Amino acid sequence: MAVIGCCTVLFASSNLRTSCLVLETNRGGKKSRKPIPQRLIKIKAEVNYVNSEEAKQLISEGYSILDVRDKTQFARAHIKSCHHVPLFIENQDNDVGTILKRTVHNNFSGLFFGLPFTKLNPEFVQTVKGQFSPQSKLLLVCQEGLRSAVAADKLEQAGFENIACITSGLQSVEPGQFDSVGSTELQNAGKAGLVTIQGKISAVLGTVLICAYLFITFFPQQAEKLLEMMPAS
Repeated sequence: MAVIGCCTVLFASSNLRTSCLVLETNRGGKKSRKPIPQRLIKIKAEVNYVNSEEAKQLISEGYSILDVRDKTQFARAHIKSCHHVPLFIENQDNDVGTILKRTVHNNFSGLFFGLPFTKLNPEFVQTVKGQFSPQSKLLLVCQEGLRSAVAADKLEQAGFENIACITSGLQSVEPGQFDSVGSTELQNAGKAGLVTIQGKISAVLGTVLICAYLFITFFPQQAEKLLEMMPAS
């Protein structure tokens, strides 16, 4: 009587698992093996989301900093000695649809928030692979934490195993928490456009209105004469 068994062999070095059928007889015959095609075991790494203090600890443990913001935010402020590979790049395509979208963007988001009109960087993963091995320890940073999460997912799918992200991005770091390079603090690198002067405009308008109110209150006759001198609409 023959006995058929199944065994599985795991090769840790190559991450390959081989299954084979083993045929044994109770008559002292030789064992025969019939191999089953090998299947690759895919090991999925988990992204480590940390706060700014935990990020500093990871850096001290050998993590390299990878800044995935666009070039404008990177130029305003970035962590010293970091690597820069933008997840989004400026969209300079000239098809009709892109031109319309760029025009709308520049008149709203670009004007008020200083955000460039961008598209996904098609060379992002390949560029990172050219600078780091899949075993490298990478700390991904962006301004709000969203782009670094997307970048982490792409690198994870590409086989990178040791990835960490600052949960809320550089906007959550304290002044002086990291050595930085640029014209502003890391947490303010995402601020541009009209919103950066909104506070100053509000302060000026508030001062003018208060002065006008006080003038009318304490010098009503002079205020009335000034109003009379104004041209009628």
